[in-house]
Amino acid sequence: MKILVIRFSSMGDIIYTTPVVRCLKTQLPDAEVHFITKPAFRYIYEGNPYLDKLLLLKPGLNETIADINAEKYDLIIDLHNNLRTAIIKFRTGIKAYTYKKQPIRKWISLKFRLKLVEPIHLVERYLKAVKPLGVKNDGKPINYYLKKQHVKAELLPVSHQNSYLAFVIGATHFTKRMPNDKIIEICRLIDLPIVLLGGEDVKANGTEIAQALGNKIYNACGITSLDESVFLVSKAKRILGFDTGLTHIAEAFDVPIGSIWGGTVPELLGVQPYQVKDAEVIGIALACRPCSKFGLEACPLGHFKCMKEIPDERVVDFANNVGQLL
Repeated sequence: MKILVIRFSSMGDIIYTTPVVRCLKTQLPDAEVHFITKPAFRYIYEGNPYLDKLLLLKPGLNETIADINAEKYDLIIDLHNNLRTAIIKFRTGIKAYTYKKQPIRKWISLKFRLKLVEPIHLVERYLKAVKPLGVKNDGKPINYYLKKQHVKAELLPVSHQNSYLAFVIGATHFTKRMPNDKIIEICRLIDLPIVLLGGEDVKANGTEIAQALGNKIYNACGITSLDESVFLVSKAKRILGFDTGLTHIAEAFDVPIGSIWGGTVPELLGVQPYQVKDAEVIGIALACRPCSKFGLEACPLGHFKCMKEIPDERVVDFANNVGQLL
């Protein structure tokens, strides 16, 4: 059976499709599994041994449909479920199983602070789409394969090479990030040397934090490539991070993760840490939370309590868990 799995974006959503691809490949005899995504996210599946072929979305939908028709697939697994995938399924006429997004339930849950969406992980939601094939969850973590085996000495100062905590301070939207002054106070109380990770957009944040705390902090934001950043989280003793792709990718390596949430909540989207032995979701209950599904550029009420009022000691206690640092 020749199968095409579709998920075009984004980083976190695509990384959670990897258990589906793995289960299809290992549980269906003679299955040939292909995956299609946007070119910007090809790195997630490059080197994945459970994938037979990676296709990339073309600028024109007609070109993409031509590529799909040329492969002569027996089945499409649509894990995106949007207008574009609906057109692809209609125009190719290929039998398809589709992930149910439940947009109305999610909207009502968000608007009225109700819990109408079953609080199961996105991986489990995706796997429901392939249940008719007899495919079951194998209970294993997500997959991510480093493009090369990096050397810590090439990426970190001597002070941080033996043991460190990785703190992923980047996130797409402001309401997913913790203010710099609060990060500084938390980092001040953490026992381990700390490596800050994130993109160019938070390089200045990292600089401010590093200047406040001196040699305890190494600011790698905007310096390391994504693959290098993934390598650094894979070798960390502990990880702290916000709702962002790198934090989710880190789950592939079973490093203890403290997942910190502000204006968004993991249960709505089903993206709490998956199959990580030592993980904690850190956030506080507020009448105004969640204020959005994916994050906003500013707190709608102006107080940003969801991040500012997270107890420092809760984050520090996780970071300094002695049993996990030995």
